[in-house]
Amino acid sequence: MNVELTRFRIKEGKSERVDEWLTFLNENMNDVLITLEAEKMYVETIFRERLNGDEFLYWYSVQGPGGQEVQESDHWIDKKHLEYWKECIDETFRPVDLKTEVVMIPENIRQNMKWGCPKRCT
Repeated sequence: MNVELTRFRIKEGKSERVDEWLTFLNENMNDVLITLEAEKMYVETIFRERLNGDEFLYWYSVQGPGGQEVQESDHWIDKKHLEYWKECIDETFRPVDLKTEVVMIPENIRQNMKWGCPKRCT
């Protein structure tokens, strides 16, 4: 199991477009959730922050082994998601992967995470 939290900077002047992006994801959640199975994504959450004049999005995820990359997907939701990504995420800023120190997922929940994880996720 892979648990990550990564910070990405939003391009200057793209805050309103990010509003649209996040609204798009929320309004199409049924289709978004369908795409998570191929990715073996158990949990994916997006946070937003303004810090020292910059704006950031943080992706928190819990993913099983062997999941499909979003770039490999043919689903219309993923294609639109990547369009927003290319328009809004500042590629000149090196993403920051925060260090995972403790993962607290009870065993009974781990056992129910089944995509590519038949018995125990480690």
